[in-house]
Amino acid sequence: MAELMVRDGTWTFDDEVVRIVPGRERGVHKLRQDLGEFTVPLAAMAGIAYEPARKGGRLRLRLRDGADPLLQVTGGGLPDEASPYQVAVDAARVDVAEYFVDAVRQALMLEQIPDGPVDRYLLPGPSVPLSAAGVDGIASFDGERVQLEWRWNTSETKRHWGPRDFALADLEAVEWRAAAGLESGYLRFRTRGTTERFAPENDPNSIELWGFKKESGTTALLAAAVAARLPHPSAGPDKSLTPGTPATAALAPPAPEASARPAGAGSTAAADDHDALLRRLRELGELRREGILTEEEFTATKAAVLQRFHTTG
Repeated sequence: MAELMVRDGTWTFDDEVVRIVPGRERGVHKLRQDLGEFTVPLAAMAGIAYEPARKGGRLRLRLRDGADPLLQVTGGGLPDEASPYQVAVDAARVDVAEYFVDAVRQALMLEQIPDGPVDRYLLPGPSVPLSAAGVDGIASFDGERVQLEWRWNTSETKRHWGPRDFALADLEAVEWRAAAGLESGYLRFRTRGTTERFAPENDPNSIELWGFKKESGTTALLAAAVAARLPHPSAGPDKSLTPGTPATAALAPPAPEASARPAGAGSTAAADDHDALLRRLRELGELRREGILTEEEFTATKAAVLQRFHTTG
């Protein structure tokens, strides 16, 4: 096990997950403290690096695109001090940070974790309920519904619409943008079938954001909590499980007739089958680590996959 304890927090790696506990000292960004303790599975990691500086340095964990709803919804808009995936390292902990990097990189190599994008979230997102204040309104989310209430200084357009209430089924997406220069940021809830786009100060489905004060980071957490419960933007209609379908059924090996190849495919077909089965084994391991599959389900489905190796070899 590798463990790094610094003022910004504590990172622990046990060969399967990185556990991140934010520091509680003054100077640690409120977003990180509000997010609290969480774990990053190995399957969600794309890489890790230690960046040396004159006094100590910085440890950065890089996630695969689309793995984390917080990074997905903020689109790189979080300032460095608010990012939960980096931590300042003092000079006395440099050796520990370098050992931590080596341990994670070795595990990624041994498990053959790809660093490409994913089409489902591998982290659950922030805990709910959440409430977040913007310039002209307050948003709240309880895991099922989003509510917007307006402040005294909101525009007449928003006042005309009154308080807003959305079920998750009403929403197509959630958007978050930090303010840039003189342009306001926003937390916007895009409803299904809506094509009109208004400026944040007049959009009845959004609250306006100015700057990135420590308090306003909660709007990013709320956006991530909603995004985590909506369909992944990269998932096609065939990527999600049919309601009531066990995860083991979705990952079960294809029936022999479904793997039929045109005459002459020969060794290419066999190689393709083996690659697909290897990917399926890695997916099974990910689902077991995430607690989606029980040990019994994992063992049974893994045995079925291994049996397919004998029929395609």
